[in-house]
Amino acid sequence: MTAAAVPAVPTLEPLDAGRQAPEPVDWALAARVARRVAGRDPIADSYLAASLAEDFASVTTQAEALVSEHTGLHVVGEARASVLDRSAWVEANVASMRRLLGPLTAKIGSRLVKSPLAPIGRTVSATELGVLLGWFSQRVLGQYDLLVPDDASSSADEPSSGNEPSTGNEPSTGTEQGDAVYYVGANILALEKRFAFRPRDFRLWIAIHEVTHRAQFLGVPWMRDYFLGLVEGALGGVDADPRQIVGALLRAVDELRQGHNPLDDGGIVALLASPEHRGTLAQIQALMSVLEGHGNRVMNELGRAHVAGQDRMARVLQSRRRSSGVGGLVSKLLGIDSKMRQYEVGEQFVAAIELEAGPRALDAAWSGPEFLPTLAELDTPSAWLARVDRGEPAPAV
Repeated sequence: MTAAAVPAVPTLEPLDAGRQAPEPVDWALAARVARRVAGRDPIADSYLAASLAEDFASVTTQAEALVSEHTGLHVVGEARASVLDRSAWVEANVASMRRLLGPLTAKIGSRLVKSPLAPIGRTVSATELGVLLGWFSQRVLGQYDLLVPDDASSSADEPSSGNEPSTGNEPSTGTEQGDAVYYVGANILALEKRFAFRPRDFRLWIAIHEVTHRAQFLGVPWMRDYFLGLVEGALGGVDADPRQIVGALLRAVDELRQGHNPLDDGGIVALLASPEHRGTLAQIQALMSVLEGHGNRVMNELGRAHVAGQDRMARVLQSRRRSSGVGGLVSKLLGIDSKMRQYEVGEQFVAAIELEAGPRALDAAWSGPEFLPTLAELDTPSAWLARVDRGEPAPAV
């Protein structure tokens, strides 16, 4: 395992040097705005910061062993634990968001290439995204980056198609894809100081949560490609016609005047998505609720056994739960955060099935995408247990 105070993070190099249409977001401007909003915490320069890299190298190794034994999800190799400052976190996430939004920005860029308003639009969108990223950078503590560029891979195995059932317990070689676990040093130090958390315990607790997400995406062979495929499908369902965009925004304003928040029904993407792509959004909502709920339950169960003061930490950080890097940004973009209350709904689901069918009841979901719970089943855990016990796939959406 490696740990560094100033690690290498994805850069903002052009995705396609031959691209003729400008991207609808000025990503370099977004990064500059985000860094300005993020600011700099003086505590990051204090003597307290010296322990972070060494501590997180150690607690990440410990957390991986605990999570592997507790969940049965095994990953070959060790995570790359990297302690970032806010500026480096911004750079990493701008690069990740650029890749994530690639299908959407390519469509919009090709439509706007001849528009005289395109430069203004690029500036406005970059500023808004930069403010959002800067705000997140002040709050995020840890993040598993599943969007590391594919060219970071040196010897990755051929990814699973995601269509064939799997037990979910086979060791994955996905770490060769260059996955990283980030920790934002200044934010962690600030909370430790403000609430008098014991540093070693608090850092282990944070590491458990992020390593659990890594185990989900790499210990379940099909999960990473399946999740990214769903997001790409949702973004691909957006109509990039500027007239349709204006129409959607006008409808949103009308709904707001009537007292209804249109973002509650799928976020910005749902306003522009075609009806046939609404099912994809529902699949993403259900999946993220399960992953976040499972991650939080593992974090708290292992925390109660191995972390002194875990209950107080959980109370203090409850309001920060949704500030989880790219995952949190995806939630805002797709409206999942407000619609689903991911942690609460997902954790309640996992708790219910474990009470009824034992501590490893969720293993059935790792058998294949068709055995993941649907949105409706998140509210009826017994129905999901009965369906997977019969070996029936989820109904088509």
